[in-house]
Amino acid sequence: MSFAKWIGASIGWSFGGPIGAIIGLAIGSVVDTMADGNGGPLLGERQTTRGRRTTYRTQPRQRPQTQSGDFEVSLLILASVVIKADGVQDQRELDFVRQQFLNMYGKERANHAFKLFKNISKQNVSVRPVCLQIRQMMDHPSRLQLMHFLFGIAKADGTVTSDEEKQIYTIAGYLGISSRDYESIKAMFYNSSDNAYKVLEIDKSATDDEVKKAYRKMAKKYHPDKVIHLGKEHQKGAEEKFRQVQAAYEQLQKERGF
Repeated sequence: MSFAKWIGASIGWSFGGPIGAIIGLAIGSVVDTMADGNGGPLLGERQTTRGRRTTYRTQPRQRPQTQSGDFEVSLLILASVVIKADGVQDQRELDFVRQQFLNMYGKERANHAFKLFKNISKQNVSVRPVCLQIRQMMDHPSRLQLMHFLFGIAKADGTVTSDEEKQIYTIAGYLGISSRDYESIKAMFYNSSDNAYKVLEIDKSATDDEVKKAYRKMAKKYHPDKVIHLGKEHQKGAEEKFRQVQAAYEQLQKERGF
């Protein structure tokens, strides 16, 4: 698959708005050729059925389904922001991103994704408008999956620095992630005595019945089928969250003896 065909495949709403502008700068003439060659809309614009161009802001309020490509480019942009949060692009973090791409996409697609990622990393990304576009257009389970991946990047060098955590926290706020959801995903990357409770979004004072109820709720929230529309490649990442919910519940079962 050529680079031009890869970037044009399964990408919907992310070709518009601030994300589209970032992609455009990253791939340069490739997108220009695609747009000019097939008569399609320019990056950051939409084509109506009558041929008129409309901007990103005039899209209908109904949220379109996020496609695999939309999730992928959103991931690339936010990953580039987190990696630069502490002022250093650690090679272990870059290796983590590359390995995750290989695991999800296979060698050819991963190479294309990493090439785009490196070009995006050269830009000064304005986080707020990017996140607001994602929040408007992407469903909640997919946004949670983004958060899980970002923490994984930050932890790739062994430690989540305060700068990285602050950046991820800021991103979470712009994405409309609740504090409980944020703390739940964050707890999956730290070791502390109350992590199991945080993963399940409950307090230590919770009864055994409340623990069981919380587990059922979180298992449903983080079930891989919630992101089935993103393709099998992204379901694998969701499976990791699901396993961590199960592990948290099993830990409390053992500690409490029920």
